[in-house]
Amino acid sequence: DSQITDERFLVFINDFLSSGNIPDLFAREEYDNMFSAIRNAAKFANYADDRESLFQFFLDKVRSNLHLILCHSPVGSTFRIRGRKFPALISCMVLDVFHPWPRDALIDVAERFMVVL
Repeated sequence: DSQITDERFLVFINDFLSSGNIPDLFAREEYDNMFSAIRNAAKFANYADDRESLFQFFLDKVRSNLHLILCHSPVGSTFRIRGRKFPALISCMVLDVFHPWPRDALIDVAERFMVVL
């Protein structure tokens, strides 16, 4: 996460994670070329032969085949702040913790979420 120099990049990542689409990523000519290339596969998969259906086929393929790996450090508040600004970083991803948490950290987190009823 220290290599993210401009947080506007995370807007695109957030959009991609939440919908599978980054608006205005391709020019119209690029879409036309892409639709020509996937038309037969889309027909075979029972998608209609119109721009909207072809685009949906493309997004479905992207969602099922593209894997994205982001690495963030849990140290400091950067990850927490970015998680609030860009909620798909949390809700649309699997978080893997590679190092065991210290017992004190686990207790601290648990105590923050415990509410006296």
